[in-house]
This record gives sequence, structure tokens and C-alpha cells, in this order.
Amino acid sequence: MNKSVRKGPPVLVTGATGYIGGRLVGRLVAEGYLVRAMARDADDLAHRDWSDQVQVAAADALSGEGLPAALDGVEAAYYLIHSMSAGSDFHQKDLQAARNFGQAAKHAGVRRIIYLGALGQDDPSLSPHLASRQATGSALRQAGVSVTEFRAAVVVGAGSLSFEMLRYLTEHIPLMICPRWVYTRTQPIAIDNCLDYLAGALEQQQSIDRVIEIGGEQVLTYGEMMTGYARVRGLRRWLLPVPVLTPRLSSYWVHLVTPISAVIAQPLIEGLRSEVIVRDPSARQLFPEVELLDYATAVKHALQELESPRIDPAEQPPPTDGSAQLIWKRGLIVERRSSPSAASAASLYRAFSGLGGDQGWLSLNWVWRLRGAVDRLLGGVGMRRSQRPAEQLSPGDLVDFWTVETLDPGRYLRLRADMKLPGRAWLEFELREPGSGEHLLQQTAIYAPKGLVGLLYWLLLYPIHSLIFRRMHQRLQQRASMIESGL
Repeated sequence: MNKSVRKGPPVLVTGATGYIGGRLVGRLVAEGYLVRAMARDADDLAHRDWSDQVQVAAADALSGEGLPAALDGVEAAYYLIHSMSAGSDFHQKDLQAARNFGQAAKHAGVRRIIYLGALGQDDPSLSPHLASRQATGSALRQAGVSVTEFRAAVVVGAGSLSFEMLRYLTEHIPLMICPRWVYTRTQPIAIDNCLDYLAGALEQQQSIDRVIEIGGEQVLTYGEMMTGYARVRGLRRWLLPVPVLTPRLSSYWVHLVTPISAVIAQPLIEGLRSEVIVRDPSARQLFPEVELLDYATAVKHALQELESPRIDPAEQPPPTDGSAQLIWKRGLIVERRSSPSAASAASLYRAFSGLGGDQGWLSLNWVWRLRGAVDRLLGGVGMRRSQRPAEQLSPGDLVDFWTVETLDPGRYLRLRADMKLPGRAWLEFELREPGSGEHLLQQTAIYAPKGLVGLLYWLLLYPIHSLIFRRMHQRLQQRASMIESGL
């Protein structure tokens, strides 16, 4: 919808740095709403795709600081805040933050709050995590502001904590030991459908002061979700039932084989002991236009990021001393290096855009040639030569066993690996200007392993890869200085 069609005051989205909040902001902006994005630190929003199209508010719901200004002039606010990573007292912090927000919203004249909570029967067997999400909805209502509370189970999308836990378990473990909670029924929902409901609530007046249960097309066990993921990914996985394995022990296992900490995994796993399925059909009645995706389609959409991943430059900025920063999330393993340079942007760009071909890769070129020879023996493309000089590079051009995927002349280059790999890989270079008069050269190696073989491949070769990329980064700086000096 065209932005000019929308009128009215700003819509506040809390938790804008989070997985759902960040996507919801983009969705509302695309639909033409005036959006105010809230985060504890406004700088965390500076590099989002939509950052120049929204108002930004810095506020902390737990302390209450900044809430009056964030809510000023707002009629509708999305509450997408949780404290699960805060430790065992997360439920108390959730309640305090919700009370602070509800009271501030009431004082500011906010007409309604739209909140995303958790599915589950309201009974004593409900896990602390699920009970906390439902209690948060009650705490928001206590202030007297109208609340639309959506309740969902697992949100299927790249970045959703529950989905990421499922992804890593399935990718890394061919034979999975499965306690009873793996066979509990749940009703996962695609992130696209979750956003359909959240965004649609702004125009659906009958959703006000309602608790609305939302879910996808299918009711599945967690085990069926794992085997379904494996089918989409082209992996073979087997489940081995065991009579006992407590959520605490399970969380330690998850911590061991995935990047998800036991502190976060335990409440997630405890929540899986409760059956969470949609029992109230009101969502379909209120939002008949929402076309629910089946689980396999939702997984395919979630995996699209592995086809051409984009690393947000604001996400865990790397140190600027050239040392390696490793990030392991959303199915990706990322190594980033960044360092300042007094060389001009043009010289830096010439240095990294000239890699490959006759110039080589500035670091252990014999290893690159050996990798090309091995690739050729395996039926791959081998070490092709560059087809064009650096100043004439275009997307689609070949650079040894890489293809130019994306190019912003003078600033950015992204190469996609074409060699045979148990996964997919990219190498990108970017120039950034921190405002100090120097340029930051940022070098990023991205790898999306496929299954356990892909992970073992990375672990086995990381020492040599780390050495290669460290030397490459250093020598790119030296090469840029030489170009600057006319050498």
C-alpha cells in the first residue's frame, strides 16, 4: 500500500531490535504507517534497512526511563519485550516491565496495546516461561488500556529462538536422543503469518480487548518438526525415544551442540512439555484474509537466508584492531575483521576488488591453488582465472572459484564461492566511514554449513582459514597504502 494513504499518529513498536519487532517495523513501514521504533539504545537501530524511514525512541521498559517520550502522541503500541535471557528471575522482570509500560501508556493516552504472547492452557502444569508470557498480558491490562493479545507457539523463521534451537539440533545430530517432550503436540506458525496477524490488528477493531490464539495449518510434535525440517534440507535424521531426560539436562545438551545457551534453552524446553495448539477459532473469523502457510513452506522461507545471507552491520560490531570476531547464528558461521586505514576509499577498493587472477589472494597463494586443484578433482570448477580487470567488475563475473554476487563500486564487493562444499560460502569486503576521517575496511567470511559434515568441515579447516583471512586483511591494508603511494 502506498505510504501516502496512511494517516494518523505514529505506531510505536517496542523491541525493535528483536527478531519479530525488527521485521514488524519493516512490514508496517512498507504498508505506509508512520512508525516509531523503540529500543534501549537508539544506536542499535541506526543501520537497519528502515532506520531512515522511522522515528526512533530510546527507552527502557524495565526501569521506565524514556517511556513518556516514547509514548507521546501514540494511539497504538506493540509490546514485544521479554526478559528470558536475564536468568531465572526473567518472569519477575517481564511483569515489572509490562506494568511500567501499561501505566506509562495509560498516562500518555494510548488507546490500545497489541501484544504477542504464548499459547497454552491456563493451568498449573504450564511451564514458567509460558505462564510468564500470559501473565505479561494480564499485567498490561491492569493499567486499563485496551489490549489485543495474540498467543502463538513456535514461530518458524530465521532468528526465532525456538526455530533456531530446532535448526541446530537437526543440522548437527543425525541420530537424536529424544525425551518425552519431543513428542508433545504444538502448532507452529510461519513468521510471515505471525506478521500478518500483528499488522492486521491495527485495522481490525473487533480484535480490541481480545485474546486471540494463532497457529499455522498443521499440528505437529517437535519431533515431526525436526524430521520435517530435515526433509526440506535434504538431510536424513532418526529419532531414538528415551524414557527420561529432564529439561535441565536437555538444556545442557542443547548448549553443547548449538550456539544457544542453557539459560535460554531450559525455559524453551520446559515450554515444550505443555501441549500448545489453537483451540479458539476466532483468529480465522477475525482475519479471514490471512493465508496460512504449511510447515514445509514456512521452513523453506526460513532457509532462504542461506541462499544469500545479509549480515546487519549494526549486529555485534567487530573490534577495529583487525582481530577476528566469530558469530554463529541463523545457521551461519561468520568471521569478521575490521581495521582503520588512512588510505583513500579508492585505494582500498582497488586493493580488494583486484584480488584473484594474476594478483592472487595476498596470503598463502599456494593453498588457494591447492584448493582449486582439489576442487577440480572432485568435479568442481577449479581455479578459474578472472575474466575482467578489477575496475570493470560486474555482478556475475568470475574471480577464480568465486562469482561476483553483489557490487557497489568504490565501497562494497561480495563474492560467492563456486567450489564444491558441504554448505555455501561468501567473502565480502566493505568500506565504512566512522566519522574519524579514516575509513574502516571490514572483511567478512560467511559459511552456511549443511548438516554435521558441513560443521566438521568448518571445524577442521578453520585454523588455516583463520590464518589466511588474518593475513589477507593485513596485506589488503598494505596493498592499499602502496596504491596510495603510486607503487
